[in-house]
Amino acid sequence: MPEPEGVKHMLEMDKDLPPKISEVAAKQGEDPEKTCLKIQQLRDMIYELGGCEPHRMDDDYLLRFLRARFWKVENSYKLMCRYYEFREHNTDLYENVNPMTLRSLGDDNIITISPYRDQEGRRVLFFKFGNWRPSKIPLTDLFKATLLMLEVGSLEPISQVVGGIGIMDLEGLSLNHAWHMSPSVAQKIIALLVTCMPVRTTAIHIVNQGWVFDTVFQMFKPLLNDRMRERLFFHGTDRASLHKHIDAEFLPERYGGTKPEYPYTYWLDHLCGNEKVVHELEQLGYVADPASEE
Repeated sequence: MPEPEGVKHMLEMDKDLPPKISEVAAKQGEDPEKTCLKIQQLRDMIYELGGCEPHRMDDDYLLRFLRARFWKVENSYKLMCRYYEFREHNTDLYENVNPMTLRSLGDDNIITISPYRDQEGRRVLFFKFGNWRPSKIPLTDLFKATLLMLEVGSLEPISQVVGGIGIMDLEGLSLNHAWHMSPSVAQKIIALLVTCMPVRTTAIHIVNQGWVFDTVFQMFKPLLNDRMRERLFFHGTDRASLHKHIDAEFLPERYGGTKPEYPYTYWLDHLCGNEKVVHELEQLGYVADPASEE
């Protein structure tokens, strides 16, 4: 499918932050005069405490974890340890995974990512779980695609500072979907979106939810602390409620906005054609050659 004219599903990899984002970074504790010191403090802590063995220790890589935890070195170290523990226990989500094999999630419009940002500069991930057919697409593929998008998002300096937001559209959610949920699945979702990745999910907006979601959510409640609960917003079909958080001009038409919707496949095509991104993903265990797929 040809990409619409004027729309670019491309990562913004420039290390120099736009003025507005620089102001946000400063409020979060980012100080150019102390950047090198903080990075070295984190590097020293990794070597001294030995709680994890990062596959990289360069400045750009460590910077992601510091930004994700507002430049608090100890918290950044703990995040890194959780990140590598998650990777160790979920190797099936990335090892020898070819991103192009996840195209079906875009074809079925289950997961998409906006090529534009919201009013605060955040990327928006859309999850339409009602479109998911468990008999066709394994639950593991949803996790693979989500992890891939978060890993890619962590490459953008702007996203490292402002984070991203998720819109979970539960229209069409059925008992068939609910049967695939379990406490372990709930824990993995929270790990990906909240506790283990070097890019912050600043808010999750639930729309079009019904009674099936109310049943599933009972598994999540015991796992959520107060801070996590503060990031959850429930809107149902009330678009005005959603617009209090995300301006309508930055939302697709189906959510009362002005933007069209774009498939996930556009992102895959661009990512797989970007040598820097491919190299980053290969370091993480992904593969670009379909012949490598088992």
